[in-house]
Amino acid sequence: MRIALFGLGRMGANMARRLRRHGIEVVGYNRSQEIVQRLVEEEGILPAASVAEAIDQLPAPRVIWLMLPSGAPTEQMVLDLADRLEPGDIVIDGGNSNYHDSQRRGALLAARGIRFADCGTSGGIWGLENGYCLMIGGDSDTIEVVTPALQALAPAADRGWAHVGPVGSGHFTKMVHNGIEYGMMQAFAEGFALMRGKEEFNIDLAQVAELWRHSSVVRSWLLDLTADALAQDQQLETVEPYVADSGEGRWTVIEGVDQGIATPVLALALQMRFNSQDKEGYPYKLLAMMRNAFGGHAIKQR
Repeated sequence: MRIALFGLGRMGANMARRLRRHGIEVVGYNRSQEIVQRLVEEEGILPAASVAEAIDQLPAPRVIWLMLPSGAPTEQMVLDLADRLEPGDIVIDGGNSNYHDSQRRGALLAARGIRFADCGTSGGIWGLENGYCLMIGGDSDTIEVVTPALQALAPAADRGWAHVGPVGSGHFTKMVHNGIEYGMMQAFAEGFALMRGKEEFNIDLAQVAELWRHSSVVRSWLLDLTADALAQDQQLETVEPYVADSGEGRWTVIEGVDQGIATPVLALALQMRFNSQDKEGYPYKLLAMMRNAFGGHAIKQR
C-alpha cells in the first residue's frame, strides 16, 4: 500500500516512521521540507515538495492522510484536495477536528465523489513505540481500503483500532475520550495534592504512585506517566501551574449541554484548567471586596 501523509509534526512524523516500518510506502509532504528530508534519509519515505507532487505519486484510488492543526489549516487543505482529487480517492483527517466539521467536510467531498474518513488518533509521542489507538468513522468500503494502514499504526493488527461508525463518529469518539482524560488527570492531580498537603505523614509521592501501578483499581497509563514524573521530581518547583486546553474538552462539555446529559466531572476538570490560565485573578479580587463589604473582612494587599 502507498499512502500520502500531510503534516509531519511530532505525531505525523512518528506515524510516517511506523507506517514505513510495517511495509507501507509513504509519500511525505510538509510545509517545512527539513523533516521531509530527514524522513527520506531515516525511513525511506518518498518526498513531495507540493500537494500536486504528492498526489502525482499515488496510485488510484489515492489515499491522503491529514495530520494538520484543526480549524483553518485542515479546512484549507480539504478544499484544496476537493479541487485536485478524483472520484473514488480517499481523504482521512487524523487530526483533532470538531466532529461537526468532519461531517460537513465529508458531505462536501462526497458531492464530488471523493471519499472521506475521520480518525480520532490517540497515543501522542509514545505512538511510534506502542502503536496508536485509532477511532475511525466512514463507510465500510472506505475503511476496507485503508485497513492495512490502520493495522500498521495500531498496537496490533487485531486491536487498538476500530471502525466506530459513519463520518463524524471517529472525531466524536476521540472528543469524548479527551473529555474523560481531563477528568482522570484532574482526579490524580487532586489526590496527590492531598497527600502532599498532609505534612505530618511525609508521604513519598513517588513511592505511592509506583505502588498504585501494580494491581490497584486506579492503575492506568496516566498513572504510569505520573509515577515516572514524580520519580524525577516531587516538588515540581520549575513547573509553571498553567494547564492549557486543546479544545476537545470544551467540545465535550458543550455536547453534554446540547444533549442535556450531566457531565459534572468533565465540566469541572475543564473549568479547573481555565482557572490555571487566569493570571489576573479578577474574580477572586471581587470576592475579597464583597467579603469586606458585608463582613468587614480584611483584604490582603499586594
